[in-house]
Amino acid sequence: MYAKINTCVLQGLDGLLIDVEADLANGLPSFNIVGLPDTSIKESKERVRAAIANSGYKFPINRITINLAPANLKKEGSQLDLAIATALLVANGNIIDEPKKNTAFIGELALDGRILAINGALPMVISLQELGIEEVIIPEKNKEECSMVKGIKLYPVKNIEELVNFLNGNQEISPYESFDDGLLNQKKDEYEVDFSDIKGQEVLKRAMEIAAAGEHNLLMIGPPGSGKTMSAMRLPTILPNLTFEESLECTKIYSASGNLKEDALIVKRPFRDPHHTSSAVSLIGGGRIPQPGEISLAHNGALFLDELPEFPKSTIEVLRQPLEEKTITISRANATLTYPANFLFIAGMNPCPCGYNGDPNHECSCSMGSIRNYLNKISRPILDRIDIHVEVKPVKIEDLQKKAKGESSKTIRKRVERARAIQQKRFENEKITTNGQMKNKDMKKYIHLDDEVAKVMKMAYDRYKFSARTYHKIIKLARTIADLEESENIGEHHLLEAIRYRTVDQKYWG
Repeated sequence: MYAKINTCVLQGLDGLLIDVEADLANGLPSFNIVGLPDTSIKESKERVRAAIANSGYKFPINRITINLAPANLKKEGSQLDLAIATALLVANGNIIDEPKKNTAFIGELALDGRILAINGALPMVISLQELGIEEVIIPEKNKEECSMVKGIKLYPVKNIEELVNFLNGNQEISPYESFDDGLLNQKKDEYEVDFSDIKGQEVLKRAMEIAAAGEHNLLMIGPPGSGKTMSAMRLPTILPNLTFEESLECTKIYSASGNLKEDALIVKRPFRDPHHTSSAVSLIGGGRIPQPGEISLAHNGALFLDELPEFPKSTIEVLRQPLEEKTITISRANATLTYPANFLFIAGMNPCPCGYNGDPNHECSCSMGSIRNYLNKISRPILDRIDIHVEVKPVKIEDLQKKAKGESSKTIRKRVERARAIQQKRFENEKITTNGQMKNKDMKKYIHLDDEVAKVMKMAYDRYKFSARTYHKIIKLARTIADLEESENIGEHHLLEAIRYRTVDQKYWG
């Protein structure tokens, strides 16, 4: 007695089609799973045995062999439980007809026969569709996230008994199609914080607006209590709303990493703020079983690293590749995985260990050596990859006592959205959408400086000894500033403002 069922395993965010073959032979009762299963799959023998028996079906007393093909590929994950159980039930005659070849099964089993939610259901369904699968049997609790995928039939099931009745034609289950694109617009403007809460700090708020408009990385340097963290926490309120494609990408990552709440979709841009005790692996991803890290969870959103020099220098340095390439590649003995990491990087730091270097209201207690060692935790290559450097001054009492509120996040976001719309039109024939994503070839094609502006840039380049990377960052910044003014050309005042955002590091790092 033989049966074959389709299922899926993940490698990174890509799903691979797996054949689960069940063979029931005469001989001493045994239950063997072959085909490079990991521990979670080996343990499925006991889950499957108990789930079938506790659902009212007789577990076959045969020599049972389960083969996971292709046999040379290492398989991981408890989502194979459902396919193994289905294959056994078909081979044993409990399910009369073998499911169609274009049907796949994913789900974990409880001992009482319930089908439990799994991590990574969305990327699995997306991959199965690309591999030609037309129908997928999924756990009931994964139906909301999976319904984001159009053009594939999803059948949510709660337990083994319901599955058998459905496959035998004794119970009808309609394909689940509930996702509404309008979900992305629900509560899109509902935030507990707002930019109008920030008193003073007009320079910082302007820098935040430019960063959001062109997707430029931002570094804030200032004493404790000057508003760095407060401003960073409000950045998501001025970012444009997620498109459907961006929401799908984010939900896919959160699903694979197990960070997706039940029946919850990612409808707002992610904002991640890991603590400075975080390891390099938790930041970039990886581990024994590779998982997306904070930089991938921040994809299409923002990553905020507060107290940047407090992070281990080795951890900060691993940001070089993702800041440049917008992806992170993790190599392991059995696989090389690439995760998306297109995030807006925001960092905050004090000017010295005590935090009060240059503060007119407090005396700094740090020696020159300790200040130098503290600042040198941030290397020049990392600084070069951060587009905007802003010095944040202490808030004045006059600003704190003002009763009038500043500009709201909604007002600022409208300007950001207009600037983003200009950029999307500019790059409609390219694979990029913002000025911050431009490579050198894109800059040659889309950015032109007139003679006077080019002369100003040359003078600044010679005076401040900018690197080539910094030069290009300044030009991209100037382009975004011009877009905020809806100016077709980069003017001298646009360039001068951009240059100011790249001279602060000269004061601290020389």
